[in-house]
Amino acid sequence: EYVATKMKEAKAVIALYGDEFVGFSYIETWGNKQYVTTSGLIVDPKFRGLGVAKRIKDLTFTLARTRWPHAKIFSLTSGAAVMAMNTQLGYHPVTFADLTDDEAFWRGCEGCINVDVLKRTGRKYCICTGMLYDPEEHLPAKLPENVIERIKKLES
Repeated sequence: EYVATKMKEAKAVIALYGDEFVGFSYIETWGNKQYVTTSGLIVDPKFRGLGVAKRIKDLTFTLARTRWPHAKIFSLTSGAAVMAMNTQLGYHPVTFADLTDDEAFWRGCEGCINVDVLKRTGRKYCICTGMLYDPEEHLPAKLPENVIERIKKLES
């Protein structure tokens, strides 16, 4: 149901090989759409090492920039591969204090094993690395025309 909702809202990228699931990621807005996260990047193990994760990450990033061109885009990760992809896209490491103050976002960290670190530091630091992209330095974004048309229909 969650994935279906993200698809209906044009907030998901799903990779398929025919009818077979390959990978997924989604975007979400926070702080009155001033911030967007790209989250939930997964690739089926048998499709790893083929560049699928990078293509999905590129598409969610571009989707976020197109839908909310002035929003700051951020990612929390502890994985070296995601950090490398984020860096290639123009993200830079920041303290968590530079990210959204939207309480709904931070409640999502409650289930993490490292939430105690986040709480002890007043939500400034954690085991994950916060990475931020400021789109004002890189406008305009580009998406395929058919995707832009679909988004316009959803928003009208």
